[in-house]
Amino acid sequence: MSHFIQTLISERYNLFNAILQHIEISLVALVIAIIIAVPIAISVLSHKKVAYVITQFAGVLQTIPSLALLGLLIPFVGIGEVPAVIALVVYAILPIFQNTYIGLTSIDESLDEAADAFGMTKFEKLTKVQLPIALPTIIAGIRQALVMIIGTATLAALIGAGGLGNLILLGIDRNDNTLTIIGALAAALLAIIFSALIYVLQKGKLRYSIAALLLIIAIPVGNGIYHAVQPKQTTITIAGKLGSEPDILINMYKELIEAKNPNTNVVLKPNFGQTSFLFNALKAKQIDIYPEFTGTVLESLVKVPHGQRDTGVTPEKLYGYAKKDLKDQFGFDYLPPMEYNNTYSIIVTKAFADKYHLKNISDLRNIESKLHAGFDLEFLNRPDGYKGLQAKYGLSVTSQSVDAALRYEALRSGKVNVIDGFSTDSQIRQYNFVELKDNHHLFPVYQGAPLVSATLAKEHPAIIDTLNVLAGKITEDEMREMNYQVNVKGKSPAVVARNFLVAHHLLGANQK
Repeated sequence: MSHFIQTLISERYNLFNAILQHIEISLVALVIAIIIAVPIAISVLSHKKVAYVITQFAGVLQTIPSLALLGLLIPFVGIGEVPAVIALVVYAILPIFQNTYIGLTSIDESLDEAADAFGMTKFEKLTKVQLPIALPTIIAGIRQALVMIIGTATLAALIGAGGLGNLILLGIDRNDNTLTIIGALAAALLAIIFSALIYVLQKGKLRYSIAALLLIIAIPVGNGIYHAVQPKQTTITIAGKLGSEPDILINMYKELIEAKNPNTNVVLKPNFGQTSFLFNALKAKQIDIYPEFTGTVLESLVKVPHGQRDTGVTPEKLYGYAKKDLKDQFGFDYLPPMEYNNTYSIIVTKAFADKYHLKNISDLRNIESKLHAGFDLEFLNRPDGYKGLQAKYGLSVTSQSVDAALRYEALRSGKVNVIDGFSTDSQIRQYNFVELKDNHHLFPVYQGAPLVSATLAKEHPAIIDTLNVLAGKITEDEMREMNYQVNVKGKSPAVVARNFLVAHHLLGANQK
C-alpha cells in the first residue's frame, strides 16, 4: 500500500493530465455519437426495415477489434485524437441509436392519437410528447455508450491520443503493476462517476437533461477554442515506440531542439505500439520525427527487390542503403545513426542455458521439442525475426504471441522458456538472463537514428543540425544503463535523457 501511495503522489501530475485527456476524448466522442445516432433514429421511426438494417450495420461495426480499427484509420486521418474519437464514435452509435428507436416506438399509441387530436404538428408531438416520454430510455443508451467509450478510450494511448491508457501502457512496459492499477482504477472510477451523473439525468425533466448535455458539449468545445486562440509557435511533433529506450531518445531530441531553438514547441507522443503505426503517421504528416533502426528500415519499411540488399554488410553500408531507399521511396531524411547496435536477441534464463549447455542460437536445434517460445507479434512476422529463425537456423518451435512489454515477465515466471528481445534491454541485466549468440548472422545491424519528414528537413534545417550532435554517440553499455535507470530504478525518461546530455556536454554550459 505504501508503494501505491508513493507512486500516486509521484505521478499525480501525469495522472491529472491523463484524466483530463481521457474525459475530453470520451465526451467529444459521446457528443458526436449522439448528434449522429439520435436524429437517424428519429428519421426512421416509420421505416422499420431501414431501422433494422441500420441496427445490424451498427452491430457489425461494433465487432471490429478496436486496435484493428485504429490501425486502419491511421493512413487516412493520421494519429492522435482524431482516429481515437472516430473509433469511439463507431462503437457508441449502436446503443444510442437502438435505445432512441426503442424508446420512441414503444410509446402507447393512445398518446400519439391524443396528440394528433389536439392538432399538434409532427415537431410539436416529437418535442412535447415523444421525446419526454422516451427520454429515460434514450439516456440509458447514452449512459451505456459512455461507459463503453471510457473503457475503450484507454487504447487511444497507442496512437498518441493520451489519456489513462498512457499510465497503463507505462506500467506494463516497466513491469510496474502499481502504475497499471492506478490507470485502470482511474478509468473505472471515471466510468462510474459519469454513469451516475447520467443516471441522474434519466430522472430529470427534458429541459434539464438538454441543458446538462449542452454543458457537456461546452467542455471540449471550449477547450478547443482556447487552444485555437493561443499564440502560434513552430510545433515539432516527435513520437516513439513503446518502451523506455524510445522514450529516452525522444526526450533527448526534445531537449536538444528546445535548447537551440527556444521559439519551437516540441510535442512528445510516446508509447506507440507498432512500427507501422509510427511510419504511417510520418507518411500522413501527423508527426515530424521518430527514432528508427537501420535493420528495421530495410527489413520492414522500404520495398527492395529480393536479394538486392545484403544486410550482412558493414554498419556504414547498411545505413547508406536505408538512407537512400527512404529518400527515394518516401522523401524522408534519415539522419546519421548513434553508435550502439540494438539488435534482436534470443534470450533464455541462465538456469535453462546451463541445463542444456546453450551458447548459440543454433544450439536450440538440439532441444527443439522442449522449447516453448514467447515472441512479440512483430518478431513473429518479420523476415529478420521468427521467419528468419526458421529459414536460417531450421528452427520450428511451439510459439505464441506475447506482448513486447510482457515477454520478460513470461520468461521469468516460466510461462515460456525462450523469448525475443533487444540487446540493450535492461531486463537482461536485471534478471541475469542469457543472450544466445547469433552464430549464423541472421540479425542485421540495428543502429538508431532520427527519421525525419521531408517537410521538417526542408523548412527547419537548423533542427536537423541540432539532432546530428547525437551521431556516433551512445554506446550499448550506456543505452542499457539508461534503460536500467528507467525500468528498474524508476527514474523519469526525461531526467535520464537530460542527465546524459549534460554529462556529455551536448546541451552547452548555459543549460546545465
